[in-house]
Order: sequence, then structure tokens, then C-alpha cells
Amino acid sequence: MTTSTNNTHNAEQQRIQAQSDGAAAWRLWGPYLSERQWGTVREDYSAHGEAWDYFSHGHARSRAYRWGEDGIAGISDSQQRLCLGLALWNGHDPILKERLFGLTNGEGNHGEDVKEQYYYLDATPSHSYLKMLYKYPQQAFPYQRLVEENRKRGKDQPEFELMDTGVFNDNRYFDVFVEYAKADADDLLMLITVHNRGAADAPLHILPQLWFRNTWSWGYDARRPNLSVIDNRPGMQAIAVQHPTLGDYHCYCDGDPELLFCDNDTNRRRFYGSQDDGFYKDAFHDYVIHGNRHAVNPQQTGTKAAAHYPFLLPAQGKVEVCLRLSKAPLQQPFKDFEAVFSARRGEADVFYANQQRNMDDSDAKMIQRQAFAGMIWSKQFYYYDIPQWLNGDPGQPEPPQGRRQGRNKNWLHLNNAEIILMPDKWEYPWYASWDLAFHCVTMAIIDPAFAKQQLLLMTRVWYQHPNGQIPAYEWAFDDVNPPVHAWAAWEVYKTECKANGGVGDLDFLERTMHKLIVNFTWWVNRKDADDKNVFQGGFLGLDNIGVFDRSAPLPTGGYINQADGTSWMAMYSLNLMRIALELALHNKTYEDIATKFFEHFLYIAKAMTHIGDEGIGLWNHEDGFFYDVLRFPNGQMMPLKIRSMVGLIPLCAVEIIEPEMLERLPDFKYRLEWFLNYRPDLADLVSRWNEPGRGNRHLLSLLRGHRMKLLLRRMLDESEFLSDYGGRSLSRAHHNHPYVFDCCGQPLTVKYQPAESGIFGGNSNWRGPIWFPVNYLLITSLRRFSTYYGEDFKIECPTGWKVSVNQCRGRRAVTAPDPNLPQKRARAQAGIRQQ
Repeated sequence: MTTSTNNTHNAEQQRIQAQSDGAAAWRLWGPYLSERQWGTVREDYSAHGEAWDYFSHGHARSRAYRWGEDGIAGISDSQQRLCLGLALWNGHDPILKERLFGLTNGEGNHGEDVKEQYYYLDATPSHSYLKMLYKYPQQAFPYQRLVEENRKRGKDQPEFELMDTGVFNDNRYFDVFVEYAKADADDLLMLITVHNRGAADAPLHILPQLWFRNTWSWGYDARRPNLSVIDNRPGMQAIAVQHPTLGDYHCYCDGDPELLFCDNDTNRRRFYGSQDDGFYKDAFHDYVIHGNRHAVNPQQTGTKAAAHYPFLLPAQGKVEVCLRLSKAPLQQPFKDFEAVFSARRGEADVFYANQQRNMDDSDAKMIQRQAFAGMIWSKQFYYYDIPQWLNGDPGQPEPPQGRRQGRNKNWLHLNNAEIILMPDKWEYPWYASWDLAFHCVTMAIIDPAFAKQQLLLMTRVWYQHPNGQIPAYEWAFDDVNPPVHAWAAWEVYKTECKANGGVGDLDFLERTMHKLIVNFTWWVNRKDADDKNVFQGGFLGLDNIGVFDRSAPLPTGGYINQADGTSWMAMYSLNLMRIALELALHNKTYEDIATKFFEHFLYIAKAMTHIGDEGIGLWNHEDGFFYDVLRFPNGQMMPLKIRSMVGLIPLCAVEIIEPEMLERLPDFKYRLEWFLNYRPDLADLVSRWNEPGRGNRHLLSLLRGHRMKLLLRRMLDESEFLSDYGGRSLSRAHHNHPYVFDCCGQPLTVKYQPAESGIFGGNSNWRGPIWFPVNYLLITSLRRFSTYYGEDFKIECPTGWKVSVNQCRGRRAVTAPDPNLPQKRARAQAGIRQQ
């Protein structure tokens, strides 16, 4: 089910609908190439998991990848059998510019970092139109200088960026725009437009590249696909594409480029000293840069091809290169080239105009549209078969035995080969399940069908572990991510309902819920050490700001009862309860399930205040804040009084039950009333069930009004969590008052360090001092509270101002005089707009 509003003259929306209905495969081709395949876990066959070192950027041009491909402005089919991307050479670089360069985790003074200038400018969900910009220096790309300068710098110094090298001085660079437009689902047009921004003529070699992912070298299927010349008439060159499963295509190159051919195979001469005469993956590098005419196949056939366009671009001038990749043979492939691009650009404008019809700010529209483009361009074909990776391939040397006891050894069921939204196709070119949940909430605005498919993917049997765990990310699938999948599913469902006039996809909710119940059970069985409804999630993918690495054995022994891990589970309970209630409106069976999660939420809420019978909880009455609690091996417990984002997560566990819902679900209502009468301690602890809020709504939350005010006073205090740009990951109070823990005679310290990071313990706010996803959750939770409490519930924002909580979203009514009020108001409002 997809959006149907204002569909009549919206060609892009019709394409999305056709894809969803199975009428046309508009997503067969898309921007599915990674920006970095080297340095990934999949390509790592070392004995000790040294992924960054085993397959380096310096090797990438000459070694065949096993599991995927990378490229600049690249597209491929949905199984990445055939790839199309861009290569460049400015006449000075030591290597052909085929992929984006960056520093490894050990080279960057702040970790891994891409060192290029590129921008995703526009995209439509069906990929009928795509546009990006790459800025290419006219001087030699400063590879070595970037490495050496960053190596000299410590973490207290800024990163040394490409802009800092001076290679863009005096506008001595090329703006390389790459656009794609689809004439049909299997008919793609590529337009490369290059502007010389400098004041002097400059050489540039443009090489659009077409190649097959190497599937023939690993011992499973030796069939080689083939590229070969079929037409070399003046004004147009053409390449025949033959693949055993993709079928036949035709690639047309406008003008009179030189067609070059080689094979997407490892250069055995470079790595193994072979004396053979093969035409290897790096042949175009040798041919164009070193003039080695023997590097390419003179028979003009192979598994990798390029159209070589050498130019001398005049100062302030531009050139265009046109290609077309089509399933059907075309007699005049460039006759309608401009018309197709013009139509697709116009249709993209219509699509986004409809999406943004309720937005008035033109800047906001532009920002949102480019943000959507960034998400669409971040789709990637992700291929990873754990048994094959662990055991090795019959056509290759056996992997070291040590890898069988290394990372991901427990995920033998995992076999991924799908298009997935990436957190980032260079720095994080692998899926992260909880990042994906946030992405899907956004993607649902423009393509709910794809968002739903992505959420369902993580619960399929070839992803979700048989024990119920959802995979975290390839660096360590065993890591635990916060359980936000149910939240995302509900948000996506609501977004689609709104677009469809209140009609939602119940089948999607039902499929998702069945698998998430298994995942919820995994949490209960695996992450609640004492069966007391207090959880020890571990690292959780969060900022992990604490004195310990929460994923590793503690030097004190024992374990940490987590305020955030327990709050995530309370939120999870409410999310599953809400989904069950929606399903129960159509199938009464789900009333029992809704009741189960309602009661489980109450048990968790109780445990957060009283862990068992020890009289200690995660809520600290003295400080009015939630803290992690360290449990020593002898059973003693101690709160770790670090005021971090960990203590704000309880705000996210909130749900409102409408009175109409209770009337329509009498069995659920009866059980709730019975349980709350039977356990008044739970009802009183969590919410004033018998005191309904605005509109007779009932609130389920970990925080009653008093506790929430105490917590919000800290969150909205500029000397603690509130900054101009959102909530800080760590309270600024720790700047002058660091938290110190005496661990076996050794002091472990957490101190506020704005914009700085560490890894796993200490001030490890490696997600950043201000983290957007959690800020988003906090804002949406505050809106839920506002729906319940109405205008009467007020708190100062920032702390020290007398402002209602509703007015914190931009409408301020300050009653206390303040001579600096105009500056504070402007700064605070700018910060809220940033969020």
C-alpha cells in the first residue's frame, strides 16, 4: 500500500505505485554502489580481524572485491551484477580517481574520515532522476599529505581536510555533475557535465566505466559475463552487455571516445609476481596514466570497459558526456536524450511540490529535498554470506583458522543480498539495524512501501537470529542496538495512514509484530540477568559515556543495571502494546497481546524504582535523575552518578490511550481495570490512571508529573544539557565537576569535553556531543506528553525562564525580566529550528 494523494498528474508517484504493485521494476536500477568496499569486514580475510589493513585503499584499484563494488556516482542493478560509475584523471594524480579516498580508523586523528568534497543534490524514490556533484582538484590529489598531516595531529586538534591543503585555491578545480534519468525501468541515461572553475585551461580525462561484479573467481560459478564492441560508427560508440542472469543490454557512448577493455580480476603481476599477460582490474590506470597500451585488451572484450574522453577544458568552460544503458537496442539513442532529462527533472519538481505543499519556507523545502536525495543515494547492495565468509571459497586459499572463533561466528544463518539504506556509504558502508529504523521513519514520507520493506527485512529468517536477536552491524552482529524497531514500524504505519486518508497497512503491522515478539523475548531472556525487569543491554550503540566499557567485563566484576537499556525496554513494551491495540480493532485476538505488553511495561516501571527488594533504583530521588547502577559480585549496588543522555531516555517511554480505544476493546479495558485495582502500587507509580488528562486520555509513562519536571529542569538547563543546537550527550555540569570512580585504587574519570570523543569508557561520546536521533525521540515524546497534559502543565525553558512546555517549540511567553532576553531568545529559537 502506498501513498495515493494527488496522484493524477504525478508521474513519479505513479512509478512508486507501479513498483509497489509489481507492475514495473522501477527500482531494478539505482544508486546501489558503495563508496568504499575496501576496509570492510566482508573483504577482510585476515587472521585477527584487521579489516582496515587487510584490504587497503592502495590495493583497491588492483584487487577484485569478493562481496561488492564501489565507485564514484555509481549505479547498478539490484543484485549488483552490472555497475556503471565514473573515473577521472586531471593529468597530475598518481592514480586514476575511481573511488573516494579517506583515512582509516587508525590514520585519522578523529577516526575514519572521507577526504573528498561531494554532494548529493537530488533524487526521486524510483531513481527516475538522480543528481550529484563531485569537486575534483586540478592539482595532484594530496593523498600522502592528508595521511601524514592527520597522523601528526592528536584528538585535541582539528582534522586536516582536503580544503586545508590549498588544492581548491584560486578555484582551480572541476565541478563534476553526474545525472541519471530513466526513459524506462531498464533504459538509463547518464549525463556528465564538467565545469572548469579556474582561470586557466586545464586537462581532464573523463572515463565512464561499465563493469561486472566478479562472481566467477570464487569456485561456485565460473561463467564469465562479457562486454564487447558492437558499434563504432562516427559520433557514437556502443558496447554489448551479456550476462547469464541479467540478460543482454546495450551501452551507447556519445561522440568518439576510445573504448577500453580489461577484466575485473586481481592483478596477479602486482601482488604475486606472476608473469602472465592478463588484462587486469587496474588496466585503465596503467593505460591512461602510464601510457601502457599493452595493459588493455586489444580484442576489445572483457568484464570491465571504459569510454575514454580526453579534454582540455577552457577556463570557465564546460563539457558534457552522454551515455545510455538500455535493455532494448536503439537506433538513435541520443535523439530524445534532452527531452527525457527535461521530463524527469520536471516530474521530480512536481513530486516534491506535492510532498511539500504544506511548507511555505523555500529554504526549508530545498534542505528537505536535498536531505531526501542523500537518503536515496545512500541505498546500497549489501552482500554477505557468513558461512561462505567463515569457511572460505573453493576457488581461493582457506581462511586462517582463527577467524572461526572471531567476529560473527555465531551468525551462521545470515545470508544477506539486498538493497539496504546505509548510515553512510563511505564511513559506514554496512547496515546498522537501529540507524535503519530512523532512516525508515524519514523514508516513509516519500516512499512508505520501501520503508516497510526495509523494516521487514531485518526480521526475515536470513537476518534475525534463530534466538530472536536482530543483527546490529557487520563489525559485530552480536552487539546490541536499542530496540526501536517497533517504534519505527508504528511511525511508518502512521505516516502512511495520514497520506492515505486514515487507511494503513495492517498486514505490515502484523508481520512485523510477530517477529518483534520473538525479539522482545530474546531481550527478556538474555539481557535481564536477575529476572527482575532491569536490563543490561551493554554498549547499545549509544554514546556509552561512562567510566566503563559497558560491553566488556567490568574490572570490578558484576554488571551494570542500565537506565537506558531498561527504559528502551519500557518503550518497546509500549510500542508493541500500541501496535497490538491497532490490530485488535480488526482482530480481537490481539487484545490479549496488548494486555501482556501493558502489564510488562508496569513491571519494568516498578523495577526502575525498586530493583528487587534492595531498596535501590535507577531513579535517584536526591538528584532527580536516572543513573546506571553498578551491581558488585557480592550483590551490593551503587549508582554511577554520571548525568548523561542515559538518564534522559526514560522520557521516551510514553503512550496515550484514547477513551474511544477502550470502549472499542472491552476485554482489554476490563483486564486493565482489574490489574490496576489488583496492583494499585503499579498504577500509582506509573501514571494517575484514575485522573485522565486532556480529552479523557490516559497516560502510560515512566514519569509522573513531578519526576518529569525534575528531569526536564536538568534537560532544559543551559548549564547542563540544553545547548543552542539540542540536548547534549553529557551534562556540562561535569566540566567543573568531573565524575570520578575509584576502581581498585585507580581513579576513572568522566569530564565534559565539548566536541571531543573517545572509545568505550571515559568520555566516549563518539556519536557526537549532540546526537540528532535521540533529540528527535525526546522532542516527539514531549509532544506526546503535551497531548496528555495540555496547556496547564508548565515548566521553564530554558531553566530559569517561565515558559510553558508547549511554548518551548518557538512561541515563548517570558514573565521574568532579563536584559539579555532578545539574544537568548534568538539563540534558543535558532537551536530549536536546527533540531
